[in-house]
Amino acid sequence: MKTPAHAAATDPNLLEILAAEYGTPFWIWDSEVLRARIDAVVSTTEGTGVQARYAMKASSATKVLQEMKSAGVWIDSVSGNEVLRARHAGYSAGHHPPEICFTADVFRDNALATVLEEGVLPNVGSPGMVADLQRAGYTGPISLRINPGFGHGHVNECDTGGPSSKHGVWVSEIQAVREAAEAAELKIVMLHAHIGSGPQFDELHDNLSRLTDEFATIAPDFKDLEAVSLGGGIPHDYQDPDSDIPVDRLRDLFTSSQQKLSTIMGREIRLEIEPGRFYVAPAALLVTRVTDVKKTQTNEKGPGTTFAMVDAGFVDLARPAMYGSYHRITIPAATGRAETPVVVAGPLCESGDVFTRDDSEMLQPRDLPSPQTGDLMLLHDGGAYGYAMSSNYNSLGRAPQLWLEKGEVIPFTRRETIEDILRLEV
Repeated sequence: MKTPAHAAATDPNLLEILAAEYGTPFWIWDSEVLRARIDAVVSTTEGTGVQARYAMKASSATKVLQEMKSAGVWIDSVSGNEVLRARHAGYSAGHHPPEICFTADVFRDNALATVLEEGVLPNVGSPGMVADLQRAGYTGPISLRINPGFGHGHVNECDTGGPSSKHGVWVSEIQAVREAAEAAELKIVMLHAHIGSGPQFDELHDNLSRLTDEFATIAPDFKDLEAVSLGGGIPHDYQDPDSDIPVDRLRDLFTSSQQKLSTIMGREIRLEIEPGRFYVAPAALLVTRVTDVKKTQTNEKGPGTTFAMVDAGFVDLARPAMYGSYHRITIPAATGRAETPVVVAGPLCESGDVFTRDDSEMLQPRDLPSPQTGDLMLLHDGGAYGYAMSSNYNSLGRAPQLWLEKGEVIPFTRRETIEDILRLEV
């Protein structure tokens, strides 16, 4: 599929109007783009017995969750509060059906209590969690997350499968965990793995096929099995907005995987998938203002640099500082200007507050239309892990999120104030 263009969301006149009303930086979500991505995922589940979930950690705003629910997409949560946010957005508790799954390697804060109180399906990622559930008096069904030993994320820090990944139960420990669950009278009704959103679609397709074969081998040992989850992993191309991602190829793969597992088990087995990034990444833009343009000069330490100073920082979009992640950058009002190598840097008292880095986290000047003080600058594809990872570092308030719907724009989270921040102090 090709993602619809942000025609309205990138209109310079609209953005200036919004900046005057809400200040900068701010986020703007394009409902058309989000729904196109949701539809693309849902279209791959049209076969009998295939169900899509949304890994809500990518963006957990109620507005986004309600879009997922209206499309029939279930939820994968990773904290007790995410479970409660999904419930707030209208998702049902309980196991019939298990609209909310809780996936973790550790029960933190209210997570264990929330699993018990809301009756959601716990997806166990560490062997000791079975004993945690037993001690807490949990008697419902569970899912078992497996580390299949292969797969990888878009960067090493996001590795979700293999010896370096903290996630899931290693393949040689699966039977011991199954026996512990049986001794605790906890029925394992789902097997789960996540092999990461690697950079190439063909690699994902091959890994999902391999993962199905791995599950087919071990599934007969689980007499109460109702479902198998292949996790997420549909890649998003951050560098090419016109990339054609052939998600329709997954439809046949999911259908055949579901049929294969059902045949092996001699009964209908539900196949689940749970993308996160793919649904939301292209749907949100971070809008920031160029406050100054300044230069350093070449000396014995290295070449001089042109810095475009902006009012957004890694408190707003952390991925470049954390992973050296690439986000496209455009300047809507700069049509016709000559390009020049620029480093885009934010306001934080941190040398690492820079948006233009390479995958080794080194400064990488970006060829951009020559920026001028006062320009609005857009950081694209921030819907996944953008606002969701934002923080109050330097006591800054989180930027507001705006929703674009058929030419109309409304806020759905406001800008945080110092009063909001101080309210937590006791």
